[in-house]
Amino acid sequence: MENLKSNLNSHFTAKKRNTLSFPAKILFNKNFLVGDVLDFGCGFGNDVKLLRAKGINIIGYDKYYFPEYPTKKFDTIICFYVLNVLLPEEQALVLMELSQLVKPTGKVYIAVRRDLQFEGFRTHKIHQKKTYQCNVFLNSKSLFRNENSEIYEYQHYNQLKRKESPYCPFCNPDSDRDLIVESATAYAIYDKFPVNDGHTLIIPKKHCSDYFDLTFKEQAACIFMLNKVKEIVSKKFNPDGFNIGINIGEKAGQTVKHVHIHLIPRYDGDIEEPRGGVRGVIPNKQKY
Repeated sequence: MENLKSNLNSHFTAKKRNTLSFPAKILFNKNFLVGDVLDFGCGFGNDVKLLRAKGINIIGYDKYYFPEYPTKKFDTIICFYVLNVLLPEEQALVLMELSQLVKPTGKVYIAVRRDLQFEGFRTHKIHQKKTYQCNVFLNSKSLFRNENSEIYEYQHYNQLKRKESPYCPFCNPDSDRDLIVESATAYAIYDKFPVNDGHTLIIPKKHCSDYFDLTFKEQAACIFMLNKVKEIVSKKFNPDGFNIGINIGEKAGQTVKHVHIHLIPRYDGDIEEPRGGVRGVIPNKQKY
């Protein structure tokens, strides 16, 4: 992830204000800022300071201005105008981070701009540095929209009820399952019947049985998440290796007709002879 191309000057878009931002006013007036609150990408921390003065239990995190990364989960997270200045890959990383930081039944409020007339890199008027901007549309619930901005409400995928594919366990995962990470296109959970500690499934939200029927963008989103989950699992379980696999079709062992990628940590001594790895799907061909 360290080699990911990034917009290094995105923080120049932070503004100093003496009043609450527009989305903060809306959420505060609707009493949506409950419990422990995090302002993710808080810039100079204006909203944090002003909301704290109003009795909100809030802290701020910003990669450049308040770089101490949160160490706990939050009931409510706000993220205002951050995604508009990030490249698509960076947006996905932020969405995954937000999904990790919010409590299982918590909510995230994401504000994006709707007044952008130009997308791409531009020279910042004040700093004279190249900065990036783009329009962002999410598949979460829209709470508010006008000509200038839109506010989305995000909850963990397994906390939302859906009518489509009601009998698919991956379209409707149990609300008490531990959701590891989520993006706009996919999510990851631990396997209910793990082969090894840390056995994880990366699952596209689109109901589709065949990996090759996913669009390239959907496939890329799953692989991008696979890389992130590998980091999480490595840190938590410290495995000695991994197997990655996708079962496509009944004859290949697929039992749930919804695409899912297995990330299986491997440990020294977990089997007598690991040589051959995934070739072991046909046992007499594993050794060669």
